[in-house]
Amino acid sequence: MRRFVRLFLPLVVTGLLLLGLVGQEFRLFERGWFNFKAWWQPVELGVGLDRYRVVMEAQPVEGLDDDLSALTYDPDRKTLFTVTNARSELIELSLDGRILRRVPLTGFGDPEAVEYVGPNTYVITDERLQRLIRVRLDDDTLVLDAAAAEQLSLGIGLNGNKGFEGLAYDSAGKRLFVAKERDPLLIYEVQGFPHEHPEQPYAVHVVQDRKRDSRLFVRDLSSLQFDERSGHLLALSDESRLVLELDVEGKPLSSLSLRKGYQGLKATVPQAEGIAMDEAGTIYLVSEPNLFYVFEPAPTAP
Repeated sequence: MRRFVRLFLPLVVTGLLLLGLVGQEFRLFERGWFNFKAWWQPVELGVGLDRYRVVMEAQPVEGLDDDLSALTYDPDRKTLFTVTNARSELIELSLDGRILRRVPLTGFGDPEAVEYVGPNTYVITDERLQRLIRVRLDDDTLVLDAAAAEQLSLGIGLNGNKGFEGLAYDSAGKRLFVAKERDPLLIYEVQGFPHEHPEQPYAVHVVQDRKRDSRLFVRDLSSLQFDERSGHLLALSDESRLVLELDVEGKPLSSLSLRKGYQGLKATVPQAEGIAMDEAGTIYLVSEPNLFYVFEPAPTAP
């Protein structure tokens, strides 16, 4: 018996250590505890991502082979915008995922995210150089040149291809949320960009909420969405196959799983890269290589 213990105890201890390391790496313990609390005491306020069901799944975006990244909703045009970085373009999509317009991007480096910030006005990120670039898109715009646009370079913790991956805009609070993909995973709040009043001094403030960021039990950040109705932030993680809702204090409230069998999905979303929401609460999502999804909240029982 003692010999048995001597032989197998080290294996058991090693197994437990490995299990602990895996759990820490994938944030399994935090996610499990969150799921238990959400089941035990459901949250009634907020977006309620757990109520959403897929209504359009994995529809290919015709005319694109790959490299689809980011998504934003334009409430004026009632359309969506995304960017590609291999052949840099700003692409306008219909709400059912059809290409309506393609505008070449010049001098944008590695465009990874786009966000609507006002009529005909968008911010595009350059991931590697951590630049925020404001552009204006009119009906007759044929090309967008970064050299002619307002830019802000942050250069915080430069880390190659793990830089600015997502954007979200709070139009009431005039805050631009900027997601750093990972290593470390962070969400910055940028105030003062874009610069709306040229006659006033240029003042930019960058704020980081470390408590909120520490609560993010996801492995990376691919995209962000700010819900103007609730004031909550949606964070999309490709590696965790998850959309997470954060309240005004940065506390996780609800989640939408992108794995097969959840939210009505017939297959796991392969590489979720962008999320957007319209004024009715419909969620749009794009995944590389060129897939389009739509989620809507299920009707509540009377």
